[in-house]
Amino acid sequence: MTKRLKTIVIDDEPDAVDFISSIIGEYCSGLEVAGKAHDVKEGVQLIREQKPDLVFLDVEMPHGTGFDLLTHFPEKDFDVVFITAFNHYAIKAIKFSAVDYILKPININEFIDAVNKVIQKRGSNLFRGNENIRVLLENLKTGLPSRLAIPTSDGMEYLNPRDIIRIEADRSYSWFFITGNRKMLVSKNLKEFQDLLNDRYFFRPHNSHLINLKYVKKYVRREGGYIEMTDGSEIPVSRNRKDLFLVHMSRFKG
Repeated sequence: MTKRLKTIVIDDEPDAVDFISSIIGEYCSGLEVAGKAHDVKEGVQLIREQKPDLVFLDVEMPHGTGFDLLTHFPEKDFDVVFITAFNHYAIKAIKFSAVDYILKPININEFIDAVNKVIQKRGSNLFRGNENIRVLLENLKTGLPSRLAIPTSDGMEYLNPRDIIRIEADRSYSWFFITGNRKMLVSKNLKEFQDLLNDRYFFRPHNSHLINLKYVKKYVRREGGYIEMTDGSEIPVSRNRKDLFLVHMSRFKG
């Protein structure tokens, strides 16, 4: 019989803790609830006592956040799934760091999906609990996340977005073209990266392309208009995005 993951639930709302525990009991046979806590102090003590495999962790709690709790554990051998509201300021940093999260109000199917991801990850060589959380805490400190976690075939690669020249869609995948003449194929679609990078120096001139304005060499008007990048690539510009691209470039300060 496969060993169940020792799990604790930390949330300041007793109803939320009970609901999560009931979902685990009914739908998640791979987990066992080993304890519950309702604030940062209780949570820190519970983790130290139980040494869990998995922690469901509320972001906002009295007297501190879930992120504050994690700073008490420089070396973490447990996985974390955050429980948070959709409009929370940290959502982008969480996504940037490829840390699992569930939105409130909790959807049972989404919860089960998150649990299955954790079980699969911990059963493979892809468990990177320490590094992903470390990246998250770094990204939260900077305000504007500075390290983007990219899933690869053998784990994660952490990129500075400034080193990404452009991203090109390949059906449900994306090709990353990176400084140093590197490229990598990522099993996520272009829209996901546009959503993460849209308040930085990236622009989507065409449905199949997301470019870093820092690496634009010139704009050529002929042949419908295209952008020449510093890596020599020629990126088409959709007719309805040409004016917006020129506005972005006129405002871009690098």
